[in-house]
Amino acid sequence: MPRLSEQVAAGRRRHVLESAWRCFSRDGFHATTMDDVIAATGWSSSAVYRYARSKDELIEAAARESLGQFDAVVTGLLALDPAPPPAQALATVVAALDERARHEGYDLTRIVIQAWSEGLRNPAIAELARSFWDAARDRLTGLTTAWQEAGYLPEAVRPEDAAGVLTLLVPGLVLDHTLLDGAATQAVLRAAGVLGD
Repeated sequence: MPRLSEQVAAGRRRHVLESAWRCFSRDGFHATTMDDVIAATGWSSSAVYRYARSKDELIEAAARESLGQFDAVVTGLLALDPAPPPAQALATVVAALDERARHEGYDLTRIVIQAWSEGLRNPAIAELARSFWDAARDRLTGLTTAWQEAGYLPEAVRPEDAAGVLTLLVPGLVLDHTLLDGAATQAVLRAAGVLGD
């Protein structure tokens, strides 16, 4: 049997991962079984196990993908020149939440919440989340420094402290977007508007 090209193999692994994410988004990590994932792929079990050895591997991949998507949003904000004011930056984050909720069959905002809770029992996921947030806080310091230089933050506020507040704010926005009615998110956007438009 000829070997699959790297591109074909990567596409097949992605199919397995997205099948798992659909199950995780609908039923959660622990209610989902490998049989559920196998059924979602439409493949045989042996074909699926070629691309994912266990449910734990699929959970870790889901955590990496969901956290990585938010990392991409932060990186995109930092690439803007000039830096967007606070209200615009937070509106960009909220728009990204909407976009990540619209994947066909799965919602990465639901998956990232599960990843955070999974970190309470799985040290590998806890370390992954910790390293993500440490890096995000460091990168956001660049944004808050630009805000201070533009006059959006008072001189007395340390940019790294403001970045720490943002890293605490993002999980709240995700929860409000996913579980609540979004009213808190709108309040945050209004408050951010006071800092500059």
